[in-house]
Amino acid sequence: MAHVQSVAESIAFYQTLGFEVRNTFVPESRADPTWAWIQTDEAQLMLALASEPVVADQQAVLFYLYCDDVPATRSQLQADGVPVGAIEYPFYAPRGEFRVHDPDGYVLMF
Repeated sequence: MAHVQSVAESIAFYQTLGFEVRNTFVPESRADPTWAWIQTDEAQLMLALASEPVVADQQAVLFYLYCDDVPATRSQLQADGVPVGAIEYPFYAPRGEFRVHDPDGYVLMF
């Protein structure tokens, strides 16, 4: 579960990555959801409204998303308007990896 500043904004971002909303919770006193469960293929993520400002570099977490074709996935995300990092080739990822930041600054590694 990732704590975020706006569940609705995070849902919109993750939908560009292929996630679909499976469930949300909107309290009676609010217009937007404070919790969501999203899923794509075998990956699932819960999003919850943070009670304090989110400082991503203090979260000490990287989300890894696996794909069959790293360059094609990067190109598609870039075409969809998602800012993407350069493909790098560390020893543990011979097919390459690249980085994306979500609206709260969490790092997504593909």
